[in-house]
Amino acid sequence: MKTIITVVICVFLLVVACSKSNNDAVTPPANCSTTITYAANVSPLIQSFCATNSGCHGSGSFNGPGELLTYQQVFSARSSIRSAVSSGRMPLNTTLSSEQKSTITCWVDNGAINN
Repeated sequence: MKTIITVVICVFLLVVACSKSNNDAVTPPANCSTTITYAANVSPLIQSFCATNSGCHGSGSFNGPGELLTYQQVFSARSSIRSAVSSGRMPLNTTLSSEQKSTITCWVDNGAINN
């Protein structure tokens, strides 16, 4: 009986551990063929989810790449933003949809132009 309970607990822990790692997996962008612009698509996401206050990447922030208030600041941090967003590490306390993640990663992958 003890062996059965041990096996059940081990299987449960394995399932829970594997399901968490699948949620954190990097999902490749679904479709980078659509036109993504910084002003219309990326900036609103950064301002809504990243540059919200000094505790994140708003005015006065020293976290990670610091402030993400201007195109130049976002452009300079584009690689770390892409990595953090695609892995699900950022933004803190919320989750971006697959479409929102794709918007940011595709924009970076396509040169992160200021358009």
